[in-house]
Amino acid sequence: MSARIHNIGIDCHDTYALAGFWAQVFECPRQPDDFPGDPEAMLLPPGGPEVLFLAVPEDKVVKNRLHLDLEPTDRTRDEEVERLLAIGATQVADHRRSDGSGWVLLADPEGNEFCVLRSAGERAATPAATATPAATAAPAAE
Repeated sequence: MSARIHNIGIDCHDTYALAGFWAQVFECPRQPDDFPGDPEAMLLPPGGPEVLFLAVPEDKVVKNRLHLDLEPTDRTRDEEVERLLAIGATQVADHRRSDGSGWVLLADPEGNEFCVLRSAGERAATPAATATPAATAAPAAE
């Protein structure tokens, strides 16, 4: 017997606002019983585990120990990066390579980092990338 991910928890100050950002990322609504000031908010992204936003008093101080790698399903990586920047993400680092491989590291409005990888179609259309330099670890799917 194995375990499965029931939900992914994200600590934050404003559960409603951050759930609103991620609802746009995943193109799914916030739960109807979530309201501003709630100590928890929940999303049910299609095809994925629940995403639970939990209010905590402390600020995010250091790099995430766990983050999400997002793969666009109906657009290119670069189109997805532009969409996410337009809805409030900030770019932290750009690891795109001249051969089309690589990823972009973004942060949500409360500073939680996540990566945007190439779509499956982009990966299939591009020859295998060369090895990643040891100093810059790549997301597993890239």
